[in-house]
Amino acid sequence: MKHWKNTILSAALLAVLTATPAHALEYTMEAPDDYLFGRPTSDDTIYEWEDPNVDRSKNVALIPPAFGSPTSYLPGSGTPLTPNLIPGALSGGGLVNSAGSVSYPDVEGGNYTAGTAFTQVTSDLYYSAGHLGTLKIPAIGLSTKVYQGTDNAALRKGVGHFKNTSLWDGNCCLAAHNRGTRDDFKDLHTLEPGDTITWTTKLGTRTYEVISVTKVRETDTSGTAATSDNRLTLYTCVRDQRDYRWMVQAIER
Repeated sequence: MKHWKNTILSAALLAVLTATPAHALEYTMEAPDDYLFGRPTSDDTIYEWEDPNVDRSKNVALIPPAFGSPTSYLPGSGTPLTPNLIPGALSGGGLVNSAGSVSYPDVEGGNYTAGTAFTQVTSDLYYSAGHLGTLKIPAIGLSTKVYQGTDNAALRKGVGHFKNTSLWDGNCCLAAHNRGTRDDFKDLHTLEPGDTITWTTKLGTRTYEVISVTKVRETDTSGTAATSDNRLTLYTCVRDQRDYRWMVQAIER
């Protein structure tokens, strides 16, 4: 009898020791929101304050610079993983930067006055291939054709000429992509005073010398004004700064 009681007590004690409270098995697990797999559980995370509408796809992904390089620790530094997939790169508009497709405001006609020089674009100044001339900038290894207009159709082929600015005498204004479908002016901002630019049209060939490389507002069209001297004014986007443009001016040597 005593042995039987000991057996019952041992079994009861074992049941008490191994029992798990029912409430420990009661839990819920919410699935993460769509595209936020592995979302942190902390209340104070980047997802609480960062703009959720930012494109984080491979379209804007960057290949990081080399480890230990001067730009390796700078936010947003590197080269595009898929430059042709940058938002807006393949759609209408003008120059392309990482913010999307952008364009310059049209330059209105009649921006030349007495005392300034101006050469109008006429049908006889086009080459048979449809371009207006050839631009060469040895310092950045550039040699490319120039086409009329600064819309995306023109800039897909090469450098664009601002309509209603001079083609030859006076101030000839040009623009080009620095990323995306073409990158003719990708290194434009690296030019320095003294670098040379050669501009060839049916009217001849001229060599110009860079006098300034400046950053201007997108809406600042003062650089396109007609001049009495012969010069080139070149524009392209400033990376990640949609409201600004690089402007290079060069005067005839």
